[in-house]
Amino acid sequence: MHTIPGSVEFDPSLMARYDVPAPRYTSYPTAPQFHAGFGEAQLREAAVASNETGAPLSLYVHMPFCWSPCFYCGCTRVITRDVRRADQYLEYLQREIAMTAPLFDAGRTVRQLHFGGGTPNFLDIPRLGDLMRELGEHFRFAKDRGGVEAGIEVDPRFADFDYVCELGALGFNRISIGVQDFDPVVQAAVNRVQTVAQTFEVLEAARAADFDSVNLDLIYGLPRQTLAGFGQTLDQVLGLAPDRVAVYGYAHLPRLFKAQRQIDAADLPDAAMRLRLFGLAVEKLCGAGYVYIGMDHFARPDDELVRAQRQGTLQRNFQGYSTQGDCDIVGLGMSAIGRIGDSYSQNARDLPGYYLALDNGRLPVARGIALDADDVVRRAAINELMCHGVLDMHAFGERHGIVFAACFAEELERLRQLETDGLVELDPETLRVTSRGRLLLRNVAMCFDAYLSRETQPLQPRYARSV
Repeated sequence: MHTIPGSVEFDPSLMARYDVPAPRYTSYPTAPQFHAGFGEAQLREAAVASNETGAPLSLYVHMPFCWSPCFYCGCTRVITRDVRRADQYLEYLQREIAMTAPLFDAGRTVRQLHFGGGTPNFLDIPRLGDLMRELGEHFRFAKDRGGVEAGIEVDPRFADFDYVCELGALGFNRISIGVQDFDPVVQAAVNRVQTVAQTFEVLEAARAADFDSVNLDLIYGLPRQTLAGFGQTLDQVLGLAPDRVAVYGYAHLPRLFKAQRQIDAADLPDAAMRLRLFGLAVEKLCGAGYVYIGMDHFARPDDELVRAQRQGTLQRNFQGYSTQGDCDIVGLGMSAIGRIGDSYSQNARDLPGYYLALDNGRLPVARGIALDADDVVRRAAINELMCHGVLDMHAFGERHGIVFAACFAEELERLRQLETDGLVELDPETLRVTSRGRLLLRNVAMCFDAYLSRETQPLQPRYARSV
């Protein structure tokens, strides 16, 4: 057991004990609770109700295409080298934009835009430019101080210096670069060979174009990963000095994700090695001055995520941690998830289903969920714990019109075991996650998840492990 700078305590034996399948809580209720009973009519009703709040909007645009499969990937994507398929997709995406935008009052401004995938840079600059103009014609983008936080995920194998500078000219000001691991042995095992030089070129271009933030993504638990190899990757990442680093645990779920069947399970690190890999990442990143935000995310001390956490304004959504948590999220494209008011919705997760709905003049929502009063309260509690690690139970109860101790008597009882293990501290007024518990936030949040107690099937096929 050792304490990492930044109030994080890494205890391998404790973490091994709590390493169980667990949701990531980018939403509550989580995606397995979405159902086909929530469709277009319910989404339209949610949009009308949300107009009463006047909340700003966040647009998520899903670009599903990739040139080649990365074997670890669990994202919804389509493998192709035929750019004509992207042209067809863009035609349908424009239809969806034209149908969706009128649902929201014209006065509601877009403050956040995120392109995810797949590989968003599958689109060349002219195609991306046309799509950005289409969005600008149908939605009102913020023009005031601060403007729009516009992010895009980029595969550096298919982007050069000029491409990234052009992204800046289109209005993008945040970039997330996939790395996973620089070790050539690991790269070969997951079918993603990329050099440090390619990554550095994209990062330097983003800086030259005055992007506000550069994030690098890493994954631990990949096949043939070693402490020496991953340690060298971490040192190389620190040499690149990104603003943020995300370190995700690989979830091997070959029954759900076909590409993962290409990975030999015998090449995967065992549970003890996974812990050591993660511990090494925490030690090196925090030792280099990065602040552990929570849930795999690290940022420089002057980053706005760190400031938001200190000010109590940090939020969590499908893109991870965010300073724009007050926005309604409009999901656009195949499989995109939106959060409108007290509802979640997801579009069809395959191209035929997505196209068919739009051909029939319907919004392509395939499933979702309308939150009831209990869901809303639990979502708020989970969000406070995941973002801030502390819950003032009395103040929370007053805000939501409940007596916290009575409403959550069973949950507080479950927390007693976590308190015994030193993950949380409980007194009559406050629930606080300790430095030992910060790396196990998902386990703390699970205590408030009403759906887990109703599960009749094992969680493993649905959720990755918590470490």
